[in-house]
Amino acid sequence: MKQDLLQRFNKYRPRALPLAYPRASVLVPITNACDPEIVLTRRAARNGPHSGQVAFPGGMANEEDEGPEATALRETHEEIGLPPGRVELLGELSQVVSRHGILVTPYVGLVPETYPYRAEPGEVETVFQVPVRWFLDDQRSRTDEISFHDWRLYVPCYRWQEHDIWGLSAIILVECLNMAFDAAIDITKPPREG
Repeated sequence: MKQDLLQRFNKYRPRALPLAYPRASVLVPITNACDPEIVLTRRAARNGPHSGQVAFPGGMANEEDEGPEATALRETHEEIGLPPGRVELLGELSQVVSRHGILVTPYVGLVPETYPYRAEPGEVETVFQVPVRWFLDDQRSRTDEISFHDWRLYVPCYRWQEHDIWGLSAIILVECLNMAFDAAIDITKPPREG
């Protein structure tokens, strides 16, 4: 799996958005296993803009970060206790903009098949994993229509156990699934009925 993913990322050209927005980075952790899983978090219930939502580990850039890649790794370590040395970065996905006007750069990395994640209670309520094969069946519970400038997207919402994976996290997830695992989920067109 690792060599195949590295080849795919070496050929991939993610979209960069020329926007002067505040910047953040996230990590899309994929377990290095025969049956890979995606590692996700649910944000702590507090008064922030993403309170209680499912997200990838990550956050806002700060002046000490040596670029967006460093931001993703630092924030992942802070939020779930996974040190940068345990992440093998594969590459970058296309930049996306949150509904709060933040330009987010996602990175994909291989992580250990098992790891004792430690949720930072001030930021993360729980850390959980979802098998990639489950997402490949596109078992969405609904489709949300999202507009940004001239773009209209039809974004799946997935329900895994008690977790709703939707919005920006779902947009990032779908790009990762399409690029790395040939999911062929088209978010530019409404899903077919029936």
